[in-house]
Amino acid sequence: MKSSKSSDFFEQVWQVVELIPEGRVTSYGTIAKYLGAPRSSRMVGYAMNACFSAGRPIPAHRVLNRNGMLTGKHHFPNPFQMQEQLEAEGVEVKEDVVVKWKELFWDPNLELSIE
Repeated sequence: MKSSKSSDFFEQVWQVVELIPEGRVTSYGTIAKYLGAPRSSRMVGYAMNACFSAGRPIPAHRVLNRNGMLTGKHHFPNPFQMQEQLEAEGVEVKEDVVVKWKELFWDPNLELSIE
């Protein structure tokens, strides 16, 4: 059973991931940094994996590793689903890597900043 601390962290991760616009992508580490836990990118990955049993639609396909690679694809119900969902949003993927990674990158530290 997960502690309430990790459950709270997962919920925070999911709230950020729900804000990623369609056709944009981000990384596990960027989300961790935004949440004030820069060394917790692996926990963000665990949260993405857990979202499939959470009972709510989290766009986990938009969260990739720091190089734009679909490293989490094996945790989806089928190993092609992550790429298919990205491509349905207009994101080109070649050999498990987002082609225009830097151009499509969404950074909550910049996008959600209050001016």
